[in-house]
Amino acid sequence: MIKWGRLTTFFVLVVLIFGIIFSTSKMLYSRIPLGLDLQGGIDVLYQIGGPGQKVTSSDITATVAALSNRINVLGVSEPLIQVENGNRVRVDLAGKFNQLQARQFLSQEANLEFRSPSGQVLMTGKDIKDNAHYEADPTTGAPDVAITFKNPAQFQAITQKYLNQRVSIWLNNKMIDDPTIQSVISGGNAVIQGSTSVQAAVSLAKLLNAGALPLPLHELSSMTVGPSLGQAALHATLIAALVAVILIFAFMIFMYRVPGIVAVFALCGYIYLVVAVFAGLQVTLTLTGLAALVLGIGMAVDANIITYERIKDELRNGKSLQSSVVAGQRKALRTILDANVTTLIAGIVMYWYGTGDVRGFGVALITSILVSLLTAVFLSRTLLQLLTRSNLVKNTWLFGAKRKVAATK
Repeated sequence: MIKWGRLTTFFVLVVLIFGIIFSTSKMLYSRIPLGLDLQGGIDVLYQIGGPGQKVTSSDITATVAALSNRINVLGVSEPLIQVENGNRVRVDLAGKFNQLQARQFLSQEANLEFRSPSGQVLMTGKDIKDNAHYEADPTTGAPDVAITFKNPAQFQAITQKYLNQRVSIWLNNKMIDDPTIQSVISGGNAVIQGSTSVQAAVSLAKLLNAGALPLPLHELSSMTVGPSLGQAALHATLIAALVAVILIFAFMIFMYRVPGIVAVFALCGYIYLVVAVFAGLQVTLTLTGLAALVLGIGMAVDANIITYERIKDELRNGKSLQSSVVAGQRKALRTILDANVTTLIAGIVMYWYGTGDVRGFGVALITSILVSLLTAVFLSRTLLQLLTRSNLVKNTWLFGAKRKVAATK
């Protein structure tokens, strides 16, 4: 006799799962940041400091912070900044922007100094606020850079001391302006003249807002990926992933019939949850990450296969369908956990010690394993038990076993 309550619960869960998937998948996918190999961009490797120069951990931290500030000024979202081999830093910038300008902007030192007539350093770029901006000279229309000092009283004292004298402005040991202090300035506002164009003034303002680098950066290598190449790679990878998923689904249904269909439902939930985790945590998706996700589907399928084979073993031993499902799931759980834990350890090691694509692969692998345990074990287990306990399916052939009607228990 069919137990309609459990059967109804089964179908409600299935409809709910697919309703959420179809209504929110596109939105979630659009929120996942793509790596430069999928949407184009640049990969630049810098050496911090000169040959033989000692680089401390504080220097590295300050360099990463300065690079992050400069990338924010550029307006590039989701950058990837990684320290390699102690004194090297790799910067991945994905998206559409002026790549040559970005490379030059990132490596400029931006050491700004205000010097007295005798060459004494009076103030530096650390003494100005990060609100520098371009403005046109009200008299000549020349491009200037307006700045504001953090300590107006200090700047006022300097202008009073060097009244009617020249206080030069230097950028990276190159003089860019040499104005004469014509009056005492009390508000902390000043302008830097000498820009050759509006674009040069805007670039200088951005550079000052980003701050100086603690040590010079020397470019060791760079790689450019065009947007069209990235989109082509993404399209090809998604097609390959789709074909793989379809073949996996077909295999599961052909080999295990009704449990195979349940596995398809659970795998759809797995794919959706992985996308949701990537979107929620803003994990940058790369080609290697996509490969790890497809591998995760295979591992989730493997968990289902282990469970279904244990169920078939119980059916061969003469147990009823419901008893076989419960016993098979219980006996398979230990094997599934052992297999996933060992792979999880490998993913953690890749994330901890790896860099670049290896680390991205580790992130995707860890995510896929944890999500697969939720879906392939718990979701698939719940759906299959609801279906068998509803007494809708009694023929063991529909569970991949020999054709016979199972006893009800």
